Amino acid sequence: MDNLTFLHENATQPDFTLTAVTVFKICVIIPFFCIFMYSIILMLYTFYSQRQLWQSGRYVLFAHMLVSDTIHLLSSIVLFLLFKANVQIPFVYCQLLIFISSVSYMVTPINLATMSLERYIAICNPLRHAEICRVERGWIVILMFWIVSCVPFIAHISLEGPLADKDIYSGTLCRKQSANSSPSQKLANVVSSGLCFAVVATIVLYTYVRILLETRKVRADKASARKALKTVLLHGIQLGLCMLSFTYPVTEDIIQRQDIWFKDHIGFLNYFSFMLMPRFLSPLIYGVRDETFKKHMKRNLPCYSSKITPE
Repeated sequence: MDNLTFLHENATQPDFTLTAVTVFKICVIIPFFCIFMYSIILMLYTFYSQRQLWQSGRYVLFAHMLVSDTIHLLSSIVLFLLFKANVQIPFVYCQLLIFISSVSYMVTPINLATMSLERYIAICNPLRHAEICRVERGWIVILMFWIVSCVPFIAHISLEGPLADKDIYSGTLCRKQSANSSPSQKLANVVSSGLCFAVVATIVLYTYVRILLETRKVRADKASARKALKTVLLHGIQLGLCMLSFTYPVTEDIIQRQDIWFKDHIGFLNYFSFMLMPRFLSPLIYGVRDETFKKHMKRNLPCYSSKITPE
């Protein structure tokens, strides 16, 4: 009888441990996202409260990057929480969440390439910068970002086969990796992401080299050229952070193939390190580094605004 009691206690303990670990993971994700949202709201409020910022194409692109990263993180966290809680949702809503996450994932690197091109035009073709980089054109370019970013997902759906045979309202455990079920879908996902990042990396590298050469030729206003050079280099770092999230599906697939009891915990660490942190750090680094933006942002902080005396 004692042995049966002992076995019963050992059998029930793993479920409790798993639940406790899952709650711990959720308790890590939610405060992290709240801090991220506070930072994003503060930067967006700074952008919209300053006429000088929202009339500049450069800062319009930066504000758009904040919005796209927020959409991506929000959709990714919702998918993560639904999967961890074993909540089944209708297939059509699952596809909608994956669509939002996938498209917003592709938008950010394209946005970074455009920001690098804007700095390149400002330094290498300053006389036409105001004409080319008008705010009105910026909104059109942003619309094109989202249209282009929809193409890989549409191709992914077309490879999945006809949806007529599926019950779109049937419950399913929603996970982004499970959507890439066939080898052709996995190949298309890798090719589209790899091609996107290769093109963006080429643009960032090209603009960096051209601005570097321009700083050596131009004697006047070298400080502005060097500042633009550092900005493009920062875009390269941001692109590197985005590429970390590109490695997440690969590392996740490797982890799930391992027959170890703590692979779910490693998977969570992988998700936190390669999906959440890069998207959090990328806009934060740019916003803190930019002197003009940082000056206005500090005025909106409660701890700093109380110290500012009215002029």
